[in-house]
Parts: sequence; structure tokens; C-alpha cells
Amino acid sequence: MASPAPIPARGRGAGLRARLTIPVLAYCGILMAVMQTVVVPLLPDLPRLTGASPGAVSWMVTASLLSGAVLTPVLGRAGDMYGKRRVLLISFGLMAAGSVVCALTSDIGVLIAARTLQGAASSVVPLSISILRDELPPHRRGSAVALMSSTVGVGAALGLPAAAVVVQYANWHVMFWVTAALGGTGVALIRWAVPESPVREPGRFDVPGALGLAAGLITLLLAVSQGGQWGWGSARIIGLFLTSVLVLGLWWWHQLRAEQPLVDLRLVSRPRVGLSHVAALLTGFAFYANSLVTAQLVQAPEASGYGLGLSIVQTGLCLLPGGITMLLFSPLSARISEARGPRVTLAVGAAVIASGYAVRVVDSRELWMIMVGATVVATGTTLAYSALPSLILRAVPPGQTASANGFNVLMRTIGQATSSAAVAAVLVHHTSLVGGAPVPTLHGYLLAFGVAGAVALAACAVALTIPGEPGADGPEGTRGARGRNRSVSDGALEGA
Repeated sequence: MASPAPIPARGRGAGLRARLTIPVLAYCGILMAVMQTVVVPLLPDLPRLTGASPGAVSWMVTASLLSGAVLTPVLGRAGDMYGKRRVLLISFGLMAAGSVVCALTSDIGVLIAARTLQGAASSVVPLSISILRDELPPHRRGSAVALMSSTVGVGAALGLPAAAVVVQYANWHVMFWVTAALGGTGVALIRWAVPESPVREPGRFDVPGALGLAAGLITLLLAVSQGGQWGWGSARIIGLFLTSVLVLGLWWWHQLRAEQPLVDLRLVSRPRVGLSHVAALLTGFAFYANSLVTAQLVQAPEASGYGLGLSIVQTGLCLLPGGITMLLFSPLSARISEARGPRVTLAVGAAVIASGYAVRVVDSRELWMIMVGATVVATGTTLAYSALPSLILRAVPPGQTASANGFNVLMRTIGQATSSAAVAAVLVHHTSLVGGAPVPTLHGYLLAFGVAGAVALAACAVALTIPGEPGADGPEGTRGARGRNRSVSDGALEGA
């Protein structure tokens, strides 16, 4: 594989622009997460507003999930090769364009296509983290990466109540005009404040690898996300799973033989990289159950005996403290990683997630206990999600940071999709009639919390098995790691 080649860096600008690079990238990460959640308050009303079936409307979420999963590693690789800032502008521009299209139409087919465009924004966080790695000195890198990682939870916590307010008091198209305006602002800010990374890995883009990964992921995630609706034993779902195994197997074979593969599987096979990806998948599963189950639990009717009957706006406000906590605790994650290493931070974060679910199992009837448990899970997610990019950055060459982080985000996405399917399966099998309508039982919710907690403990165990940097544990090793970080090519040496 060709070695990373530096290119002449664009002028960073002085003063204000240089200081605003991190805030601008954080703004883009928050807006990306907001974009993913804004359609949630609309889902119950979209069949009436668009004249489409509930099954078709659900694709407003599924389409964005699928395109994000496919495009994140592809755009990450493109960023490593052609410039991270350039690809970041493209992905954010596609998100803004999708918002404009959604604002102009009520046709469900066009809306789904526009949401597919918006899925490109999922690459914003890994691209931004790679830019920070290339541009910042080592002493600022950890806190900036931690902040960037926390934007996913912050944006999700802000997006739900904000979108619910817009939907409740204005025409639903206004919500997309707002995100379009914010997206356009983000494009302008990126062009003004974010420098192009000087680190690139030249070569030819692996088009067959990109197409194979896209086909394999679409069939896999489609089967996972639609299994509950189409039936896990149906011919369609079984066929999709078999197709995904076949396509991904051929893709793996191609990647091992390609001179410049889309994903360097030899790098992935290294324990420090591969186990980090496994931990990302498990953490994504554990994290996603928190907001998914909490939202349904507090909106359940009071007649169920446990539900609080909250509105969507009130539900969003319940999740808001978790988002604020993620923002506040991101510096702590950076400090732990600096002192003890990111694998310790990841293990602690996963353990905190598990303890949050323990709180949920003990008491999920009182609102304040529900909020405490959800906030504890959010705190653990901050620690874990902030540590994962740091693990990747320390283990891969500088020329592959965007593609490696993109693959790590892909593993989180697969974990989230699997979590959604697992939670749905649990709740469907634990229902009771309330007012003539089937409603999940409290036991079903508690079981879902228990499963998520067990997966979090598994993530903790995987984190503890990740090989540490030589001499990285303890004060002496920390100083040695700091010294190694002064070299631009630290990741290339540590992964060997």
C-alpha cells in the first residue's frame, strides 16, 4: 500500500478562524445527530400527512441508517485519499440538500430518497476526528476528540425536543427548512474555519470494494432492521442474510488481495484495532437501547400501571440531561485516557453503562429514577465513545485515520441496528392489552434493560483484553506515550 504523502497545507488563517476550528466541527457533529432524530416526532403523523402506509413511513429512518452505514467507511477512505475537509464539505452539503428536498415535498418516495442523501452526514464525526488528529498538537488532541465524540449524544438529546416543538406549533416542513439553513451555515463555517489536512494517502480508489461493501451492508442491515416486520423466518429475511454472508465473504476475499483496498483488513486483524471494533459494536448496542426504550417507557399510558403518559416534547426533555452530561463529561474522558490510556476509559465507560441499566432494572416507575438511570447510561456512553477514536488513532497510520474511524462508526451503527431489532423482539413478545391496544409490559422493558446491561459488561470485558501500548499504563508509560505522540507517524509505529 502506498505510504501517506503530505501535501502543502492551506493557510490556517489567524486568530478567530484558528480558534473556531474545534467549535465548528463540534457544531457539525451535533447537527448531524440532530438530523438523525428530527423525523422521530413525525413518524406517528406521517401516514396522514403523506398518504403513505406506516411501513413505508418507517423507511424515513431506515433509509438514513442504511446510507449512513454504507457511506461512512467509503467517505472516510475518500477523505484519506482526496482530502478530509473536501469530503466533509461534500457530506455536509448532501445533508443540507436532503433537508431542502424534504422541505419542498410531501411525496413519501421523494422524502425517502432525500433522507438517503442525509445519511451521508454520518461520516462527519470520523472525518472531523481525523482532521483534529492531523491539525492539533498532542496536548490538545485528546480533549478535542472527546468533545467531538460526545456531539453524537448531545445532538440526539437536543434534536428530539426541538423537533417536537416545531412539529407541535408549526408546519412540519418548517423543521426541514430549519435543518437546511443550519446545514448551509455549517458548510460556510467549514469553508471558513476548517483547514485542509496535510496528510493524505495517494492511490486509486477501490470502486469494487466500495460496491461490494455497500451491497453486503444493505442486505445485512435491511434484514436486521426489517426482521420484526417481515418475520425472522420469512423467505425474504433468510434470503437477505444469506446474500449478505455471500457478498461480504467475496468482499473480504477481494480486500485481502487488492493492492489498495477500501478497508485494510490486515490492519483490522491486529488485536488493538480489531478488538476496538468489536467493543464499538457492543457499545453501540448497549447505548442505543437507552434512548429507544426510555422514550417508549415514559410515553406508555398510565393505565398500563407503570407508564407516565408523557408527550413527545416532555419525553425529549427527560433525555436532555443525558445530552448535557455527555458534553460536560467529555473532558473527564480525555483526562482518564491521558492518565491511564483509552482502553481503561473504554472499560470504565462500559461498566458505567451497565450500572445505569442496573438502576433501570431496580426502578423504572418513578420519573426521577428513570432520568437518573438514563443519565448514568449517557455518562458511560460519553466515556466509551470518546475512548474509541483515541484507540483507533493510536493504532493506525496517519494516512488511514478517516477510513479506520469510519469503519469503527460502521460497527457502532451495526450495533445500534441490532439493538433496535433485539429490543423490538423483546417488547413484541411481552405485551398486554391496555384499552384494547397491545402495550409492552414493564417486565419486557426490564428485560430489554437487562440485555443491554449484559452487552455493556461484554464490551467492558473486550476492552480489558485490548493490548495496551508498550509501557502505556502508569506514569512512566504515560510520559513515554506523550513523547511518541509528538511524532506525526505515531500510529504507524504502534500498530506494527
